[in-house]
Amino acid sequence: MLTDLEKNAIRDHYQNIGKNLPGFRPRASQREMIAAVANAFSRTLTREEGGEPSKREGESIAVIEGPTGVGKSLAYLLAGGIMAQTRGKRLIVSSATVALQEQLVDRDLPFLVEKSGLELTFALAKGRGRYLCPYKLYQLTQSNAQQNLLGFEAPAVLWDSKPKPEELKLLRDIADEFFARRFNGDRDTWPEKIDDTIWMKVNNDNYGCLKTACPNRPECPFYLARDTLETVDVVVTNHDLLMVDISMGGGVILPDPENSFYCIDEAHHLPKKALSQFAAEHSWNQAVWALEKLPQVTSKIATLTDKGELANLADEATSALLESLHEWQFHLAEEPSLGLGSSENDRRTNSEPTWLWEDGKIPEGLETTVSNTAIAARSLYKHINSLSDALSAARRDKDQNSAQIDRLSTEFGVFRARIEQITATWDLLSTVPLEGEEPLAKWITRRADDKNDYIFNASPISSASHLANSLWRRAAGAVLTSATLQSLGSFNLILRQTGLQWLPETTTLALESPFDFDAQGELYIPPVHASPKDPAAHTAAIVEWLPKLISPTEAIGTLVLFSSRKQMQDVALRLPEDYLPLLLVQGELPKAVLLQKHHQAIEEGKASIIFGLDSFAEGLDLPGTACVQVIIAKLPFAMPDNPIEKTQNRWIEQRGGNPFIEITVPEAGIKLIQAVGRLIRTEQDYGRVTILDNRVKTQRYGQQLLASLPPFKRIG
Repeated sequence: MLTDLEKNAIRDHYQNIGKNLPGFRPRASQREMIAAVANAFSRTLTREEGGEPSKREGESIAVIEGPTGVGKSLAYLLAGGIMAQTRGKRLIVSSATVALQEQLVDRDLPFLVEKSGLELTFALAKGRGRYLCPYKLYQLTQSNAQQNLLGFEAPAVLWDSKPKPEELKLLRDIADEFFARRFNGDRDTWPEKIDDTIWMKVNNDNYGCLKTACPNRPECPFYLARDTLETVDVVVTNHDLLMVDISMGGGVILPDPENSFYCIDEAHHLPKKALSQFAAEHSWNQAVWALEKLPQVTSKIATLTDKGELANLADEATSALLESLHEWQFHLAEEPSLGLGSSENDRRTNSEPTWLWEDGKIPEGLETTVSNTAIAARSLYKHINSLSDALSAARRDKDQNSAQIDRLSTEFGVFRARIEQITATWDLLSTVPLEGEEPLAKWITRRADDKNDYIFNASPISSASHLANSLWRRAAGAVLTSATLQSLGSFNLILRQTGLQWLPETTTLALESPFDFDAQGELYIPPVHASPKDPAAHTAAIVEWLPKLISPTEAIGTLVLFSSRKQMQDVALRLPEDYLPLLLVQGELPKAVLLQKHHQAIEEGKASIIFGLDSFAEGLDLPGTACVQVIIAKLPFAMPDNPIEKTQNRWIEQRGGNPFIEITVPEAGIKLIQAVGRLIRTEQDYGRVTILDNRVKTQRYGQQLLASLPPFKRIG
């Protein structure tokens, strides 16, 4: 429970904000959220109480829906920061978008420290791939003042083709700036965009890293940044990096889960972010390339480490895996039953031909091939790691040429990463779940741009169990928050997707919005008779209705949201000519440029119309006259068109469920609330939401979706 010290600290620092910021008004919902965060984290015993670091009084997890205007970030930073300090933890704040990360580090945290008087240190955590590897850079440019690499021939893996003069010049410029400490090694701080193909040659990666043996370890940007994370109160990161750390066991990149309080903002994105991290895939071509080159590297290792027998075992496993992959190429190219030919649907949707293994079961007759491929991959991975250990042991031998070993280790790291990826994929592809367990989604795709290449894929159909076991049951405490966590008036969907339904003491809280929706907005459902199931008729109806809804002379902004790019483009082409100069279509301009033009038009007293897709239905902030009308062309139902969703839907159906009701409608409910949320962003905003989809009136689920929307004044 909360101590008096914690209660007083939270109250005093919150009051300080009001004293130091004229016009600041404490909000009831914000105070309620502060209390909820503090109470969740208070279930971890304090040091003074003598509790073990990971001991908890029940589940220290709260799921909090905080609508726009509540001030969520201030609430969880204030309460979470104080609780982390008093309980001897670190506060890890994770977001789904770069925009929120930057807002937290550049605005919210400095504001909190300045106005509340709370002494809180913080740092931004990024994936190691965002950081420069000085050792690789000096290898490739031969300009390291700390070690003489003159005459060194760069490994073929690092320069797989002859470098262009401009590429070498860029790398030398980076090296010069880094050596002079005018560049800190963070890719995002370089003044110009660095092409991915160049950055990949010098970025920091796990397998190519020499770790403590690296001669450039004291100046390594990644390790300097990671060391900083161990000293600050608040670590700001993103869902992808959080999931990478958890999948590696936790505490590898970020602080240990047992010693961390988590604030997961934009939490509705977490399930799918987690799912992508627990999946695995590899390209046939890239695998064969790595396996064919690998013996050249193992022979060098054998020479340096006197591990010829171990290298031979690795080469035998390499040959076995290559043989299995070539056998797969025969199956995929010759078997028409695999369904890898381009169907009419593939051509229409520009999708890649895919062979989905129904219910995740290994196809009949291929069990042995799958098993052999998986066994060969595991064997090779084992021998590769043994060779890596041998290199590490050789590095400790003072009689060895450490510079030569280090260069070889960096080159070998490229192969270790590839072999791990291949092994992870075949581990999943060969897994047969126990009866009654969820299936894995398994599929093979032929690449559209290279018909001789195939991608092997496998993934869980849900990240719930992984999150429950790897994160929630280990964390000292966690808060999940977002403006949209409820669906159809319930938290059931997010609890099920994140595995929190298995932790019954998890608390949920839906905060009240500070906005007066009845006074600030209207909801209009015009009599559109064309069904979205008839795309041509529905598109024609939208073209007919938009001129009735939007004035081309009124200086206000309108946001029209589509679920289909094709429909968006068709409508744009068919609008009356006097609307075309007002139109800004997503994809035709960079987002920043599009928004700049939109605001400029409003300031100049002109109307402006934005046509956008799903990504514009979330995170787009257009307060005031920049958005006075939101028009939703179609209810945002997602089609289960990817292998994971198809496998999940079949699993639900086989258990007697209805995937449309259990998954599709609830997820559409969240998307619809997000889209509607573009209208009212402040207490001064006003406007109208229009839905051009008659299913909200004619279908039972439509009434459920309407009931979950803000209580706008209903017209039409």
